[in-house]
Amino acid sequence: MARILIGPDHQFSLPMSMLVGGSFVMLMDNLARSLISAEIPISILTAAIGTPVFAYLLIKGRGSAWK
Repeated sequence: MARILIGPDHQFSLPMSMLVGGSFVMLMDNLARSLISAEIPISILTAAIGTPVFAYLLIKGRGSAWK
């Protein structure tokens, strides 16, 4: 996702990857603590939201790489 936002420049993609990844984990932690009274494990929310997003990006990028 960071490469999509920034582009192929490695000087900026690594800091952006850290920022996007850290923000994603913090958002999932806040959701896990606030959705219901019992705390949901963060790994469940991370997998439930991250897997479809990753699959979408994988399928979206497949056409341009295999032409």
